Amino acid sequence: MTTTKSTTEKPDKAKESIFIRHSSRADFYMLIVTLLLVVIGLIMMYSASYIKAYSYGRSGLAYFTNQAIFALIGIAIMIFVSHINYRIIHTLSWPVWFFVLLSWVLLFLTLFTSYRSKRWLGVGDMFSFQPSELVKLAVIILISHISSLNPERMKNFKYGFVQPLVILALYAIIMLLQPHYSGIIIITVIMVAMMFIGGVRLRWFVFFGVIVLLVVLFLITVKAVPSYVIDRVTAWRGTSETSSADNYQTEQSLIAIGSGGFNGLGLGNSRQKHHFLPEPQNDFLFAIVCEELGFRGGLLVIALFIYFVARGLSISLKAKDRFGAMVAIGITIEIALQVILNIAVVTDTITNTGISLPFFSQGGTSLIVLLAEVGLLLSISRYTNTEQRKQESLGI
Repeated sequence: MTTTKSTTEKPDKAKESIFIRHSSRADFYMLIVTLLLVVIGLIMMYSASYIKAYSYGRSGLAYFTNQAIFALIGIAIMIFVSHINYRIIHTLSWPVWFFVLLSWVLLFLTLFTSYRSKRWLGVGDMFSFQPSELVKLAVIILISHISSLNPERMKNFKYGFVQPLVILALYAIIMLLQPHYSGIIIITVIMVAMMFIGGVRLRWFVFFGVIVLLVVLFLITVKAVPSYVIDRVTAWRGTSETSSADNYQTEQSLIAIGSGGFNGLGLGNSRQKHHFLPEPQNDFLFAIVCEELGFRGGLLVIALFIYFVARGLSISLKAKDRFGAMVAIGITIEIALQVILNIAVVTDTITNTGISLPFFSQGGTSLIVLLAEVGLLLSISRYTNTEQRKQESLGI
């Protein structure tokens, strides 16, 4: 596997170009499974949202049209990025740090906006942007970059462990002030997983985990944790006096899933979206999928995500350089993590965390960034195929 290389990776800047010069096909199956997920997501978005749109006096196509526009923009970006030589980011270095700084500044600016919540930047109802979606990609590119410059230094406590955690803390502090706890969970898991794959010693993670656990226990003891977080956990455990109200959305989600049975009620025939399940087009869209398409429909969606993850891992394993392998595994981890957590929430396996389902849940920022990330995966696979063709032509 390319991520186990121990030599220092120093790309030749003179040989790198912005675009991949030699034409070569990107991973066709990754492209197809991504487009399938987007199309199915749009269909389910319309089915889940038209009742709510009508209730607000809007066209039944309102939410669908908005999401479809973002999907088209995202697909165009995906195709463009797939032709860019991803190695130029690592070769020049400055794009990495510029992207990290940009994502942090945008995240910081959310603290001064009154738009919706402190998680968003926006202008009225015309435009909105969630910087935390960029943060996920920034973390992936950053860890991929520093772990590829000198893999052996990742074993160094200061370089491989402290430096990434300082950057993580700069993001996490702002997310705490928003607050955006689910975002903190996701970027922490992504960063820790990539640091471990990059070569950071396991004992440092154990030490870090113990410290985090002690801090959390202290905050709970002094009652510094927001009350709504405690209410969500106690409602999930069934120990809250107001558990019915606190857990209402999850309870309606389970009713939707149970109502679908094996075959489902039929596309468009969900009953829970008729103002029983709040915001069905967002984090709980998978419940509508199960209600309308049944167990087999839900299983099909999960199978598509599993295949997506398998293609992502394949691209990572075949990558011709450590940076490409790390970026591919990081993007795959991010999407797999969000799918697992979202479905776990919808099925009441874990407490409600407010994590969206990739390619399905409403959100233009998330969809565009996800498709841009797929573009990077396709770029890595395209470069791999190009290099493979060069080697074959030279008889290597």
